[in-house]
Amino acid sequence: MHEVPHGEILKELKKLGAECVLIQSPEGLRREAEELAGFLEENGLTVILHGEINYGACDPADSDARRLGCDALIHLGHSYMRLNLEVPTIFVPAFAKVELVPALEKNIEEIRKLGRRIALVTTAQHVHRLDEAREFLEKNGFEVLIGRGDSRVSWPGQVLGCNFSSAKVEAEGVLFIGSGLFHPLGVALATKKPTLAINPYSGDAIWMDAEAERLIRKRWAQIAKAMDAKSFGVVVSTKKGQLRLAEAKRIVELLRGHGRKARLIAMDHISYPKLEGFPFDAYVVVACPRVPIDDYENWRKPVLTPREVEPLLGLKKEYEFDEIPGVERREDEPLGVSLKL
Repeated sequence: MHEVPHGEILKELKKLGAECVLIQSPEGLRREAEELAGFLEENGLTVILHGEINYGACDPADSDARRLGCDALIHLGHSYMRLNLEVPTIFVPAFAKVELVPALEKNIEEIRKLGRRIALVTTAQHVHRLDEAREFLEKNGFEVLIGRGDSRVSWPGQVLGCNFSSAKVEAEGVLFIGSGLFHPLGVALATKKPTLAINPYSGDAIWMDAEAERLIRKRWAQIAKAMDAKSFGVVVSTKKGQLRLAEAKRIVELLRGHGRKARLIAMDHISYPKLEGFPFDAYVVVACPRVPIDDYENWRKPVLTPREVEPLLGLKKEYEFDEIPGVERREDEPLGVSLKL
């Protein structure tokens, strides 16, 4: 279950003078989206539910909202991201209704193996309880560091699937609190530090070292498969928060400069079946890092991240995890809140 503040959302919509709104949600929050729609309609608004798959704050449906004649977009499940949007957009993180401390108590001896000075990170679903977790850990003798991160994240200690800047602090190890493996795996690869992931729902604790090594082996296998490729499709995303055109152009020039053919391809939803008719030997996806990493088994041809092109060309020997950076925060810059326009 997740907290969706109906009253706060209605208050913001009234400030905007909105009469028709589009609600966008990930698959795990469809029930909450429908409940919110009912509440808003009871209060006189016209509501449309967005049925497309949503991948994060990087993928707002503001263009669809404009085309549908909506005055505003409600984006459920993700925190505010600085983007150029076509309609006023309310980002609603949907905080999880689960306590973090019980899972930390259960795994305190495992946490001690990280060292005394540890970085603490989580996702948007649990960031509202991060101070409670820090207080518990400090009472148990830890020095806890919570990094501010860059402009792509809303809160100190928050990590995204494409950005781990808040974990890059001077700590002995990193403690991630949350479900799933991709985020803590990214933390381990981005920081190159011991990383322990604790699931607050199950209470399980998993060390990421072996998982990181396994992933790196798989990625080197993809790089090896692409070694003989003579032509590359360099795929750039048209999603607002994933559009990395300058990086995609750099990759094209890098490949061409090393005797490979390369062509830019622009797509919204990136999947191999859509690319089947092109004659390229391999692909580089310059978008969400999860696309080539999570879905590579569904690609008939090798698929790389931008960071994997340099090892392919012999320009680097160490493996680097792909991230989408924001800009460094000013000290006086306000951080994100649960609702942001």
